[in-house]
Amino acid sequence: MAQIAQTSMGFVDTLMAGRFSSTDLAAVSLGSSIWLPIFIACQGILMATTPMVAHFVGEEKPHQANETLHQGSLIVILLSLCAMFFLHNCAPILAFMDVEPHLATLTMEYLAAISWGIPALLLYQLIRSYIEGFGKTQPAMKIAVFGLLCNIPLNYLLIYGKLGFPQLGGVGCGWASAIVMWLMLIVSIIYLTNASTFKKLSPLNGWKLPEVDAFKRYVALGLPIGFALLIEVSMFSVIALLIADLGEIIIASHQITITFTGLVFMIPLSISFALTIRVGHQLGAKNAAGAIHSAKAGLIITLSIALISSGLIAFFAQQIATLYTTDVEIIKIATTLLTIAAVFQLSDAVQITCSGALRGYKDTQFPLMLVFISCWLVGLPTGYVLGKTDLVVTQMGPSGFWIGLLIGLTISAILLLSRLKWKSKQTLHASLSI
Repeated sequence: MAQIAQTSMGFVDTLMAGRFSSTDLAAVSLGSSIWLPIFIACQGILMATTPMVAHFVGEEKPHQANETLHQGSLIVILLSLCAMFFLHNCAPILAFMDVEPHLATLTMEYLAAISWGIPALLLYQLIRSYIEGFGKTQPAMKIAVFGLLCNIPLNYLLIYGKLGFPQLGGVGCGWASAIVMWLMLIVSIIYLTNASTFKKLSPLNGWKLPEVDAFKRYVALGLPIGFALLIEVSMFSVIALLIADLGEIIIASHQITITFTGLVFMIPLSISFALTIRVGHQLGAKNAAGAIHSAKAGLIITLSIALISSGLIAFFAQQIATLYTTDVEIIKIATTLLTIAAVFQLSDAVQITCSGALRGYKDTQFPLMLVFISCWLVGLPTGYVLGKTDLVVTQMGPSGFWIGLLIGLTISAILLLSRLKWKSKQTLHASLSI
């Protein structure tokens, strides 16, 4: 519920911007293709907090988890500065991709607006990861729902210029999102300082500079997670940039597909987060067999849900596209893309679930290499060949890129599942030999 609510903010942005104009929808699409990969990479680094805290909780040493929160705070500062600088200076990327000047200007204004919320969003993600390491997932759900409920009226006021506010169009989405990010951070801090579980741990007290060794351990675990997520998500964003010269209709169709499938993807992603926590708790308690049981349960649940979502997306593709726009041409292209996207629901679900379980094992570096091979050496090149060249078939446009995604994610699922089986058996044998 937390992930669906949080991602629904992007769904609402796309829906409301699309109703304002196709140009504003395209600007939000291009802007999202730039800032979301940056955020998700930073979020991935901070996700190292969850398995580290989960292991301390499993070992019944919860006070030591505070150190992990403190390490992460310094990383949040560094990541925020880098992200904001990049978002304010990425105009050359849009120029390189031959984006129309008016659309590029609108996109940069959207990015500048949303950048002011990035520090709050990253600090919130750190606190959320810390809380979830204790197995407490309801707070994030409630905060995300609160953020969504705030996002809708703020979007309405700032996009359409109601109640005396200026009519900002797609740029209003950026300002609304930035405000919501700060509100979510404030609520998370209030929870952390008042909840009975954390009040006795006083995680925000006794702040001290990070120790070098502890900082290195955090970065060594977090960087591969961040890069792995960046590799996968940036593949979607690079596709958006590669098709930017095909016009607003193609961009808007791609954005509709990526927004809706991203919303559905939150279900397996949430299960992967839960697996990181469960596997971490089991391994912290020296229960290797329990970790295997948790991983198997997660895979069964994910595959069952993916089968249902795949069928529903394929069957209702046209109706889904109609939710976003009334433009007949956009609906037609988006329907085709959604049908292709329905097929890779299974592969995507398996690969992200395995990644979550492997994070619980603190195994992040080798999975990073597997994801890179699948996405960037296979998926994206295949999509480019199919989408923008005549080497194999006549240029397929965005459909070719989505077929490339399907191939890349399928290979990723096979490789990560094999890695999880090997890692779980190795850990079980090591525990039995002690």
